[in-house]
Amino acid sequence: MNWAEFEEAAPDLAHNGRERFERTRVDLLGTLRPDGSARISPIEPYLLSDQLVIGVMRSAKGHDLVRDARCTLHSAVFDVNGSDGEFKLHGRATPLSEGDLRGADADAWWKGRPADSFALYAIDIESASFVSWDTLSGRMSVLRWSNDAGASEVTRDYP
Repeated sequence: MNWAEFEEAAPDLAHNGRERFERTRVDLLGTLRPDGSARISPIEPYLLSDQLVIGVMRSAKGHDLVRDARCTLHSAVFDVNGSDGEFKLHGRATPLSEGDLRGADADAWWKGRPADSFALYAIDIESASFVSWDTLSGRMSVLRWSNDAGASEVTRDYP
């Protein structure tokens, strides 16, 4: 599911994600290494032409995505209490063909770089969540959505 379809299916979650992408411009991308362990890398997500797009330099994380497209994107956290909340999504990175969206954002870090020095991917979204913390009352809320189960929300106490 592309970003526009995700916005339609889960507008509250998409709003939380968009707001964090646009404010921080840096998130964490989780990929799978050849041995199956996790690799976490900073990444700049872009919302371009109905797609959530990431650019990847020719790097270990790029090789990870070529080998196994599964990935996780996690918003930046600003303090130990997570007072801004945490937006997470899971999906698959789909390579964009030559010319797709490469010039769509003048601020994109790949703008003006040789095409063979990076790869662009659209994230096919499979599930997402937003975790918010109320540290005064000791409660957390989790808003979830998946392609299979739809949306749900759970609030509970935490120690």
